Amino acid sequence: MNTEKRVAELVEEKIADRPDLFLVDVTMHSNGKLMILVDGDQGVSIQDCAAISRHVGYHLEEEDVIINAYNLEVSSPGIDTPLKLLRQYRKNIGRSVSLKITDGSKREGKLIAVGETSIIIEEKIKEKGKKAIQQENTIPLDQILETKVLISFK
Repeated sequence: MNTEKRVAELVEEKIADRPDLFLVDVTMHSNGKLMILVDGDQGVSIQDCAAISRHVGYHLEEEDVIINAYNLEVSSPGIDTPLKLLRQYRKNIGRSVSLKITDGSKREGKLIAVGETSIIIEEKIKEKGKKAIQQENTIPLDQILETKVLISFK
């Protein structure tokens, strides 16, 4: 069985009673680092990460899933981690985002709404010689290569 798939099952099992938490990603790196990213609608605590780590670690040892030495790391996605799931987009409605589009362009704006196949952002559009205006634009998810939340320090 695939290590990442088994780890994902173990995480889902552990957070089954916590509808506010969700698995974002599981990656087994070639250097032996097993990275689990978990997020929550209201964030994820260190205690949550520790409990998931204990549960996954215990079962991986019991089942002998990984033969080589490995380092298990459970955390929430960092601020520089691109959004992957619709649930992450929904959690960030109202925040500013930066998008990389499949045509090579970049767009920035406030995330207004999230649908099943597209998002709506409010962008500042500036035409030469005119005052900048706020404009809502719908962007299909299949045209987005990467979305990152922008942090404002104002």
